[in-house]
Amino acid sequence: MTDISSLAPSAPTTSAGRSLYVRSDQARRRQTAETRFRMIGFIAVMIGILAVAGLLTSIVFNGVSSFQQTYVKLDIFLDPAKLDKKGDRDIEALNKVTTFAYVPLIEASLRKLVEDRGIVIEGLNPKKIGDIISKEAPADLRRYVLADPSKIGETIEFRLLASGRIDGYYKGRVTMESAALDRNISPQQLQLADQLAKAGVLETRFNPSFFTAPDASDTRPEAAGLGVAIIGSAYMMLLVLCLSLPIGVAASIYLEEFAPQNKWTDLIEVNIANLAAVPSIVFGILGLAIFINYAGLPRSAPIVGGLVLTLMTLPTIIIATRAALKAVPPSIRDAALGVGASKMQAIFHHVLPLAAPGILTGTIIGLAQALGETAPLLLIGMVAFVREYPGLPPEGIFDPASALPVQVYNWTQRGDPAFVERASGAIIVLLVFLLFMNAIAILLRRRFERRW
Repeated sequence: MTDISSLAPSAPTTSAGRSLYVRSDQARRRQTAETRFRMIGFIAVMIGILAVAGLLTSIVFNGVSSFQQTYVKLDIFLDPAKLDKKGDRDIEALNKVTTFAYVPLIEASLRKLVEDRGIVIEGLNPKKIGDIISKEAPADLRRYVLADPSKIGETIEFRLLASGRIDGYYKGRVTMESAALDRNISPQQLQLADQLAKAGVLETRFNPSFFTAPDASDTRPEAAGLGVAIIGSAYMMLLVLCLSLPIGVAASIYLEEFAPQNKWTDLIEVNIANLAAVPSIVFGILGLAIFINYAGLPRSAPIVGGLVLTLMTLPTIIIATRAALKAVPPSIRDAALGVGASKMQAIFHHVLPLAAPGILTGTIIGLAQALGETAPLLLIGMVAFVREYPGLPPEGIFDPASALPVQVYNWTQRGDPAFVERASGAIIVLLVFLLFMNAIAILLRRRFERRW
């Protein structure tokens, strides 16, 4: 009988006579190193995710309250004796009535409300009752009357902004202890606000004016908004899109498809790559020297900001477009040329449509980068305090305006904590725009991308 173990195949061995079924020390070290590298990579990714999550959490926690605002609801009698003494409702005469004439109407309405509700706060100076209303309230009431002069002589229900300290009290920035040390608010005024809140007169609600109102002075943080900054950013992005896309795509097509390979094109390509890495503030200096000092364009205007951001965005679009053109297989060009198409027809009818997803993606990413730039805009004066809305294009692009990232910078430089809240809210708005633009880029790529 034959021993069955003698018929079993022997274990494979290496040239050194070691079995391949037994893990060697060298293999063990390689596997340990690989495991260690995977762990390091995983930890690095988790640290990055935690850092981004912490940053976003901090921004949202500090800025989400800016989308709400505290209002006081009052029944205000629009006294004709103070607003329209002649009684003819002449709009020119009403325009001459300043906000100082509206202040007594608001204060009288608030005092009457306190008396009717039987609210008594020990130690509260009656003259301080009106200080819980924002200094912007008379201007809001004046704009309401000028929009509809027929309301003069009537008692209207109007929601007025509460002061920044009252608003901060309901958002956790102000406490009774801090109010005792603050010359802009007192604990008695906070107690009055609590009584008005119980009566349903004072409420914190969604604040649409944060998106539509212009900037406000240092004493009126509760009235500050992003209206001018959003319009200014929109005008600049429109200019960047209209200028950088055709110029960038045309330059890319020429360099990739038509330009001869010599030292001059090599020099151009090197400089394009270098321009993509130049700090953005350098473009601001260039814009200040050329567009403002030499060309005489107005400071703090979207036209200057758009031109500066176009120069900054062009290298990004050119690099992305050339990469998209290179990704199209040469067989597409050869096939078009083989059936009798000219070189231009082959490029514009076949190559360019196939490269369009990459071109659009690069353009949107370049626009998103330009939307978040601050340094070049600071140098051309867009940090200026602007209250008036720019007009409609094309005249509006020459009017003074601000931009979202500059508005964030501006608010962080002010001392009132309410402006820090406003800055965080503006960052949220800016991030939403950036995420939206990047989402569009991803969708376009997935929708039109073709694989070979």
